[in-house]
Amino acid sequence: MVRNIGKCAKIAFLTTYPPRECGIATFSQDLVRALKKINSGFNINVIAINDNHYDYQEEVFYEINQHSRGDYIQLARKLNDSDVDILVIEHEYGIFGGNCGEYLLDLLENIKIPVITCLHTVLSNPFFEKQKEILMAIGKKSAKVVTMAHNTVELLTTIYGIDRSKIEVIHHGVPYKDVVPREKLKEKYGYSGRPVISTFGLISPGKGLEYGIQAIQKVAQKYNDVLYLILGQTHPNIKREYGESYREKLIELVKSLGLENNVKFVNRYLTKDEIIEYLQLSDIYMTPYLGKEQAVSGTLAYAVGYGRVVVSTPYKYAEEMLADGRGMLADFMNPDSLAKCILYVLDNPEEKKKMEEKTLNFGKNMTWENVAKRYIDLFAAIINSSKKVGVA
Repeated sequence: MVRNIGKCAKIAFLTTYPPRECGIATFSQDLVRALKKINSGFNINVIAINDNHYDYQEEVFYEINQHSRGDYIQLARKLNDSDVDILVIEHEYGIFGGNCGEYLLDLLENIKIPVITCLHTVLSNPFFEKQKEILMAIGKKSAKVVTMAHNTVELLTTIYGIDRSKIEVIHHGVPYKDVVPREKLKEKYGYSGRPVISTFGLISPGKGLEYGIQAIQKVAQKYNDVLYLILGQTHPNIKREYGESYREKLIELVKSLGLENNVKFVNRYLTKDEIIEYLQLSDIYMTPYLGKEQAVSGTLAYAVGYGRVVVSTPYKYAEEMLADGRGMLADFMNPDSLAKCILYVLDNPEEKKKMEEKTLNFGKNMTWENVAKRYIDLFAAIINSSKKVGVA
């Protein structure tokens, strides 16, 4: 239940934001718009983190340069002198300036209003000491820390020393859209009668797509009409530094394995409606990611939200989302293991149907409307608590 806050409180989000092409930007836009749609009485605004020039929409009221250290201190002063009640920081190490995004600490050291930090990465073994230092500082300075998976709570308390009472688990949101029959959508896209497997999102080497492609070669020996859709463009940061070398490597692999009729690349940034349609026409969603550490995956959240059977490597978020028979886990960097899982699903339509029902039932809690309500309660609780202790 949303608590009474007494006045129209102002909430500012510090985040990347569309048209910047970034998963956190998309996440933030979805959350901000869900909050506005509920019409809770909160005034929601965005402070955009820039690595280039962008033409923003009306939600953005202020911008900072990601790589300008002074901007972070100036932002803290601006917020302290403003009518903003709470700052929400969407945190990922790579979207803030300095070593591992350390410029964010300048903001945290100087800000006087309550801060909520939403964590998009929680490492069980930080690659650098600086990463641990930053997240520990976030824990100390934040009134609340939001994580999107229950299995990260122990990491936050034991490794990063964050008080358990500060930690809130709120799912990654999923947009709601009426479900269109799978075969009708397959017909629309020209895939009628074919088993369809998909992966979507910004492409980078960490996605392990080469192992997914090799798995499809093995599946195609039994299901020669199987189709694997690799949906999305190369991550802008990867493209700036390495060009399209990874995508080209994947295309060459497809050719060398003779899979031109079984693997299709859709090389563009997809709209949400397109993503949802591709998910709805898919029989299986696959995430063959390479790293155990991934604490959250927006693409996997979407797949679960729409009740798809998921075959995934066992990174942290996948282990949690696919528990209790909601999908299948394969070994890391193992095409045979991925293929075995895919074949089990395709060979057992009744089991596939049961997995879809379990996943869809779980995913109902992940609509953006339900997620936004959780954030509204969080905002109200912090504002009411601040009033009691006389904090601005």
